[in-house]
Amino acid sequence: MATVPSFTQFPCKTLVPTPSNSNHQSKSQILFPVSLLNRRIAVHRSGFKVRASDVNDEWGPDSKGRGGDVEDEWGPERGTNSSVGEKEAEEAIESAEETERLKRMLADSLYGTDRGLNASSETRAEISELITQLESRNPNPAPNEALFLLNGKWILAYTSFVGLFPLLSRRISPLVKVDEISQTIDSDSFTVHNSVRFAGPLATTSLSTNAKFEIRSPKRVQVKFEQGIIGTPQLTDSLEIPEFVEVLGQKIDLNPIRGLLTSVQDTASSVARTISSQPPLKFSLPGDSAQSWLLTTYLDKDLRISRGDGGSVFVLIREGSSLLNP
Repeated sequence: MATVPSFTQFPCKTLVPTPSNSNHQSKSQILFPVSLLNRRIAVHRSGFKVRASDVNDEWGPDSKGRGGDVEDEWGPERGTNSSVGEKEAEEAIESAEETERLKRMLADSLYGTDRGLNASSETRAEISELITQLESRNPNPAPNEALFLLNGKWILAYTSFVGLFPLLSRRISPLVKVDEISQTIDSDSFTVHNSVRFAGPLATTSLSTNAKFEIRSPKRVQVKFEQGIIGTPQLTDSLEIPEFVEVLGQKIDLNPIRGLLTSVQDTASSVARTISSQPPLKFSLPGDSAQSWLLTTYLDKDLRISRGDGGSVFVLIREGSSLLNP
């Protein structure tokens, strides 16, 4: 039992008699008899225990005790924001992984098509579907606002542009073929360099064009070709004479004349060295016919998909990308 000290510390008024003839009746007052002021009052203090409770008090639910995501006047608790952030991060990771999977599937589908020349109708349909899916996932919907991603050399991996098919299918000779078609973009000078490289047993040469481009929309650029260049042959580092060549569907064995070819090779190498020392042949490309536009529908660090003014599609892979390795 605990005791409470005497109430002498509390201010109390002494009872004063009121004249009987007073017309004013004072309000009733709560009086403490003097005898009580000098007594101690026993107060019972019951024991108590502290325990966790889920009962709401005047401050609202105890979100910390229950781990809830309760909103108060300061907004939602941190738990809500973190869970939403984690969910968004997981979705972003899953989306990026799916995009990479589609890119690899597209690269695998392009293998063996010779940039689209040898693609069957079924393969073309599969490639078209993968392109459409990637375009819907374009991480840079305004590619012309991210010109730094356009910079560099891009290798043509596939096209539906039939204007290139005669070039791809044509053979200057049984030993010369189209080795590479590329496009190099410099966004600082707004220039485009297109190049077709031909490879033979002794040397390589190229046919290229220089162009300027103008940005017409977040996705579209206008391209104006200004100059054509015929490169001088460049000697290959090493020459390997094949065992046979294919002419009009027939295989011709070269082993019986390998000695003769070696002699011709030495003579041709001497001539090629002389030609290689000459400057490339340049010529102008005047007229409105040397213009076109391109719409970039997908762009990231190693893949670019563009569509031309004739509806043709171009799939280009950045030089050095792992997508070039099937």
